[in-house]
Amino acid sequence: MLSRLVLTDYRNHAATTIVVAPGFVVLAGDNGAGKTNVLEAVSLLAPGRGLRRAALSAIARVEGGGGFGVAATLVSGDEVATGTLASAPERRIVRINGATATANALAERFSILWLTPAMDRLFVEPASERRRFLDRLVLALAPAHAHHAARYEAAMRQRNRLLADETPADPTWLGALEGAMGDHGAAIVAARRATVDALNDRLAGAPGGFARAGLTIDGGEEDDLARRLADGRRRDAAAGRTLVGPHRSDLVVTHLDKGQPAAISSTGEQKALLFGIVLAHAALVADRTGRPPILLLDEVAAHLDPHRRAALFDALSGVGQVWMTGTEAALFAGLPGTAVQFHVDAGRISRH
Repeated sequence: MLSRLVLTDYRNHAATTIVVAPGFVVLAGDNGAGKTNVLEAVSLLAPGRGLRRAALSAIARVEGGGGFGVAATLVSGDEVATGTLASAPERRIVRINGATATANALAERFSILWLTPAMDRLFVEPASERRRFLDRLVLALAPAHAHHAARYEAAMRQRNRLLADETPADPTWLGALEGAMGDHGAAIVAARRATVDALNDRLAGAPGGFARAGLTIDGGEEDDLARRLADGRRRDAAAGRTLVGPHRSDLVVTHLDKGQPAAISSTGEQKALLFGIVLAHAALVADRTGRPPILLLDEVAAHLDPHRRAALFDALSGVGQVWMTGTEAALFAGLPGTAVQFHVDAGRISRH
């Protein structure tokens, strides 16, 4: 969990400090007050570009000095660490207990997963969005997944540039890049498959309350990828991109109780399927690592009736630290008394 969060020149937060506890953390306030900015800051402690996927330069406060800082005190059992993220201005700088660390180092200490209103369309968006969602699930169980994904993407970009060059590429160099893609691609595929299998086991026995999802991976699991890449150089050069590999796969989700694809389910059913996946994943991470993930749920209660809100809050109880935002504090009246609630107004935060 996080016990303390400090934002400096972060979007509309000039200097914000939040002290929280285990369980529920609620941020309530008007649209544009800065609630989601806080969740985004927490999400940037995980590998990647956060829940908005924004450029670092777009995050720094307009009236600030061009950079920003996020400092978090992390508590795991008896261990307490301080993680710091800063930008200068387009370079991501990570420190743990004052020592410079890699961008992915914090993922070894805790995991973060989020749901935002934009993700309500996950099942009808392009396959890249579902791959990104799946990879965040994988990362919580296999922190090395970020390394393999980064190395695979880097090798693929270099290969694509070589194939696009009018000068014939050195076949030895191409072979080395394709070998790296094959090795890292195999690790990516194995980690994704293991996560999907474990989630399916968990979802099959999930209690009622949320739609049950079935997960499969479609495509991208080619055998002997390095050879297939070598054989497809002419084809990929003509296409201007690499046409085989795990970057082409898709996460296919089925509404098990109705036996239909999530893509043709109702909006409410799609949201329920997402909730079910996230809750199953949180329980899986807690069982495997002993550390429940931090959940960031943006505007999660806005379109739920009181009965479904109560069911959601009940399901979230005990799964770890859960950060939620909403425009009205009344939306969270059903939470236990231990919930920590804040009011957000124009980048200023006060305790309820």
